[in-house]
Amino acid sequence: MTDLLARARAAGILMSFKDTTGVVRDTSEETAAALLAAMGDDVDLPQDVICEVGMPPGLRVKGRWTLVLEDGQKQDGTGPLPALPLGIHSLTAGKARYTLLSAPVRLPLPAPCWGVIAPLYGLSETGIGTYGDLAELATGLGSLGCAFLGINPVHAGFPSDPGAFSPYTPSHRRRLNVLHLPGGSGTAGPLVEYATDTPARMSALRADYAAFTGDLAFDAYVAAEGVPLDRFALYQALSERHGPFWNTWPEALHHPDNPAVAAAATELSAEVRFHAWLQWRAETALAGAQAQAKASGMAHGLYLDLAVGTHPYGAETWEDRESFAFGASLGSPPDAFSADGQNWCLAPFNPRALRARAYAPLAETLRRQVRVAGVLRIDHILGFERAFWVPDGAPGAYVQMPRDAMLAVVRIEAARAGATVVGEDLGNIPDGLRAALEASGILGCRVAMFERRSWQPPVFRAAQDYDAAAIASFSTHDLPTWRGWRKGLDIAARQDTGSIDADQAKDEQAHRQAEVAALDALLPEPTEDALHTFLAQTPSRLLGLQAEILLGMDDQPNLPGTTTEYPNWRLRLPVPAKSISCHDSVIRTAQVMRNQDRDRRGQ
Repeated sequence: MTDLLARARAAGILMSFKDTTGVVRDTSEETAAALLAAMGDDVDLPQDVICEVGMPPGLRVKGRWTLVLEDGQKQDGTGPLPALPLGIHSLTAGKARYTLLSAPVRLPLPAPCWGVIAPLYGLSETGIGTYGDLAELATGLGSLGCAFLGINPVHAGFPSDPGAFSPYTPSHRRRLNVLHLPGGSGTAGPLVEYATDTPARMSALRADYAAFTGDLAFDAYVAAEGVPLDRFALYQALSERHGPFWNTWPEALHHPDNPAVAAAATELSAEVRFHAWLQWRAETALAGAQAQAKASGMAHGLYLDLAVGTHPYGAETWEDRESFAFGASLGSPPDAFSADGQNWCLAPFNPRALRARAYAPLAETLRRQVRVAGVLRIDHILGFERAFWVPDGAPGAYVQMPRDAMLAVVRIEAARAGATVVGEDLGNIPDGLRAALEASGILGCRVAMFERRSWQPPVFRAAQDYDAAAIASFSTHDLPTWRGWRKGLDIAARQDTGSIDADQAKDEQAHRQAEVAALDALLPEPTEDALHTFLAQTPSRLLGLQAEILLGMDDQPNLPGTTTEYPNWRLRLPVPAKSISCHDSVIRTAQVMRNQDRDRRGQ
């Protein structure tokens, strides 16, 4: 092994991996060099120590030590360390430095219940769905015994670029998408038309702000949020002048600490206040939707989704450059759906930076979500074990992440808020990850179309064989609906977009019919009601029912590997938010859930 590869291995870059097709792929020197450069300098990092909350850490230190608790309280001493409260604390003893992660050993599992997963953007009859639509839908579903309402990520996007609307490529995960505030009439039709609806929504919000005369609650919000909000709002103001992505701005504006940025903040102060006001309104509206969900009887209320990464040149990386790796993107290795792998064009957290900053960026990102949600889904939680980094111009490789410390941070923030956490553990699953998730009380995802005892020939798992510590569903936003799966519409869509040829499509369609027959063998009849009864009979604590399936839709929300070739994140539900809880299929499904003892109203 060369010195370069040895340094890469010491930094946590895996020297090889086996993809889902069984091919072993070695990490080249070119890839190793690129990923080491993306990580930056190897600094002297504190040692992570994970301990049980309310207990002293199992750490023996010699001589005098200084303990600084998360809230800033400081304690000097010698000998045994004291029991620690919940949180992330720091300890120094001589030249040694430690990050003490005081967390519950395991989060409690929720009682069995059911919920609905719906696309927020598609809840309105016209325009882009709003937080008000969300509150209305939550109120109606809560009255039926629904325990949670899940939505796509609502992180801040790029309102100055109507084409950058994917909820999984956000500008900032600690800020909210203001396009879900009400305003303007918007266009009707089966698809959300961001090209026209985004500028119309922003124009209406500007008119609302022009009539805003002030509010003490807004002033208090701005004061409490401080510099981070100021920087985000300044980014939004600069993006309207120079474009949505900071790498295209004048170089003097590339870093928030530059003098030119301070001058711009003074010049754009009115615009900065407008964008701060938008965040205040969005946070107020989302918190209001959660309050209405809980008031309606929902046990958990909102189920939010945390995107796995952030845009490499959005507000989050501009504000907090040091926490991310540059020169590499998150992605996925080659698999049956993508022979060359995927580059997601998302900036990954740098594991060295996370350790150096005592996981503060991760903790704050999680805290922002669970303060307005009873359940949090972490997209692609496989990245807590190892993240697939794709460097510029070279093949990708896996980078080892500080899994145990990151899971401890999740337990800390979830315990603080009393939230349930779901980790999306689908794909090329590393050995030991699912066991670590279960040990932490983090629920996995059990998707019926993937739950099989055999793939060739297809044999599906019986309901009683599903895991208890999981959310069960038939599909996800990246997969076909019940009707679409049965018709092979996802296969046809992949053929239409050129990702598979006619011969491959023919073979896959033939196999799909065998899959449909195999799943039908577990059901009394091939209907949505029978499917939902089957899922309700699983021991999985949460059951997620997709609105697209409840409302009989054929097309899936997103087709992975495509951008403009498929109408990703644009499909409007055929029934508006105010009417969904009155729909016959939803009422029937709620009765199925009651019959299967899934109704947990108010618990």
